[in-house]
Amino acid sequence: MPSFQHLLLKQLLTAAASPLARRKPSVAAMRAAMEAGALFQFMPWHVHLESLKVDNRLEAEWLRPRGAHPTRVLLYLHGGGYVLGSLNTHRSMVGSLAQRCGLNALTINYRKAPDHPFPAALDDAKRAYRWLLRQGHRAHDIVVAGDSAGGGLALALLLALRDAGDMMPAAAVGLSPWTDLNLPMTALRRVAREEGLLLEALQMRTWGPLYARKTPLIHPLLSPAQADLHGLPPLLIQVSSAEVLYEDVLKFVDKARAAGSKVTLQPFEGLVHWWHLFWRVVPEARQALDQVASFVEQLWESAAAVPVDLPVVERRRTVERRRAA
Repeated sequence: MPSFQHLLLKQLLTAAASPLARRKPSVAAMRAAMEAGALFQFMPWHVHLESLKVDNRLEAEWLRPRGAHPTRVLLYLHGGGYVLGSLNTHRSMVGSLAQRCGLNALTINYRKAPDHPFPAALDDAKRAYRWLLRQGHRAHDIVVAGDSAGGGLALALLLALRDAGDMMPAAAVGLSPWTDLNLPMTALRRVAREEGLLLEALQMRTWGPLYARKTPLIHPLLSPAQADLHGLPPLLIQVSSAEVLYEDVLKFVDKARAAGSKVTLQPFEGLVHWWHLFWRVVPEARQALDQVASFVEQLWESAAAVPVDLPVVERRRTVERRRAA
């Protein structure tokens, strides 16, 4: 059963969503509202912030927790339906996640629709990943993560890297990832009815086409659930049964497992979308972030058990064999 703190949060979000549903605000207005809300989010103690531009063009930040591993990196892609969100809106949560994982986190302000449709966000994600490699970070020392649309973007990044023959990261983490942009109205109505949250107010179903523009929504780099999911690194997926994305995420997990990819699914019951962002007040959010940290720790422990002089591909195969044993 969800915590009292979560129930209170849900009531507040419901109260805010109802007038939004009637007014149907513009993307610009919703961006401004999210930025205003970010003013009340604060970085965790002992996490240092360093602003930069990747390749002198892509706005980004390093979030560096005290005592973080010197070479391992978390590349984080924020959510927001490919139209909302920024470094500001997710800084607090990513800082907490980086601190719990003991990793330096690189976050990027990738380009948003409708001004910059597909593949702009994916191109920016690839740019950040390849920049990390040029900075001397090894692929198997990088974990890619994201929430909602950022989680879908992280999965699309894996597919693009695989198909381009690039070295794959050590793992990827999807926090309620948006795996299929073609959201059915039945799912929207189910969540609105069961949770009292009018997700139509957030215009979620319209954001996919804004990002896709002229590209079909079933394109695998828009909707990873439509892709061939073989050859992916280990995945951690978290999702709540109350989310509009729930059924699509379960289908994605089943398909990835059938293709031979290793997926750890961590379901939660009755939580609102983006519950991770409220880690300071919602205990289930802190639990979820701690579970990500445990996954990452186990990932490094498995990698450390493989002889370092093996080629990277053979090392990954050895790790997978030991996990399956």
